[in-house]
Amino acid sequence: MRLFYKVALSLLLGLNLGSFVAGMGLAANEDRYAAKTEKLAMATVQRMQETDLTVSARAPVTPAVRPVEFSKNWIDAQPDADGGNEWECLTEALYFEARGETVKGQFAVAEVILNRVKSERFPGSTCGVISQGTGKKYQCQFTYTCDGQKETINEPRAYERVSKVARLALDGVAPKITKGATHYHTKAVKPRWSRVYTKTASIGTHIFYRHTWRTASN
Repeated sequence: MRLFYKVALSLLLGLNLGSFVAGMGLAANEDRYAAKTEKLAMATVQRMQETDLTVSARAPVTPAVRPVEFSKNWIDAQPDADGGNEWECLTEALYFEARGETVKGQFAVAEVILNRVKSERFPGSTCGVISQGTGKKYQCQFTYTCDGQKETINEPRAYERVSKVARLALDGVAPKITKGATHYHTKAVKPRWSRVYTKTASIGTHIFYRHTWRTASN
């Protein structure tokens, strides 16, 4: 009888111990699962933050492009401009050809240069258009490149302003205002070709013309 009680007690204690151990194992698994889930959630949130996403999945907001205003205050408020050779050439041309012009007049001169770039009758780059004929005194397209005087920037504020005009013109932001003009002259002179070319606009101190042949802009 005593042996029977010993065996029964042993079995009972064994079952209770096994249940306890099993319960401990299940709890441990649940803890590991919870920890893994939490770790995964934290990694997901971090990835969303790194890629500028949010839990609400907001649609990206595209900033509106502000229209160009032909005023010094508007130009001065624009960020500093920079660029490669094409931008540098156009900036230099605007400085020596039109720094004393109105902002609208500066955009008009830039437009003429870019209209020439688009035309098969002129070089295919701003630098090429501006330097065309350079080396032959008074036979160049832009007087400052062959007048024998050194190109020196003495007005940094004016240079900064035309650099922004050049950047906006190259980026295609500015509206078209010369109706495809490929030539211009100041109101102080009247070259012979002005009698046969088509006048398209009068802006600031310059008058703008288009040749009788069609260009890429008209």
